[in-house]
Amino acid sequence: MAKLSNNIHIENRRAKFDYQFLEKFVAGMMLTGTEIKSIREGKAGLSDSYCYFKNNDLYIKNMHISEYSKGTHFNHDPLRERKLLLNKAEINKLEKKLKDQGLTIIPVKLFISENGYAKLEIALAKGKKEFDKRESIKKRDTEREISRKL
Repeated sequence: MAKLSNNIHIENRRAKFDYQFLEKFVAGMMLTGTEIKSIREGKAGLSDSYCYFKNNDLYIKNMHISEYSKGTHFNHDPLRERKLLLNKAEINKLEKKLKDQGLTIIPVKLFISENGYAKLEIALAKGKKEFDKRESIKKRDTEREISRKL
């Protein structure tokens, strides 16, 4: 039987390009048994996912966790909404900041903690304009050129 790794780091690389991160938080997630097994196999995706508030709780929507390969009829829905677990103070802080215009909460990275729990790094972010994206591309290209010369 294959041993599942705790070195799972699933990133939302598109988020770094589309958003400017203001603050980052680490949140736990309420998962079913087959969901955590799929995450440990590395079969999850964060693209097009976002966080929102419902009844003073933070949820993540459109996070894709593939069905567990050895799961039976008890398998989970791959795109179901999942509740995020944060301290009450952090939830209140995010809710207040989210009322500012143009801010959103996006998932940045999904990983397995040392204790074996699935954790999600979320960021309070502001969307970049087109010229900001061009600056990011230019900066990345110049850094690449400098590293090649060294």
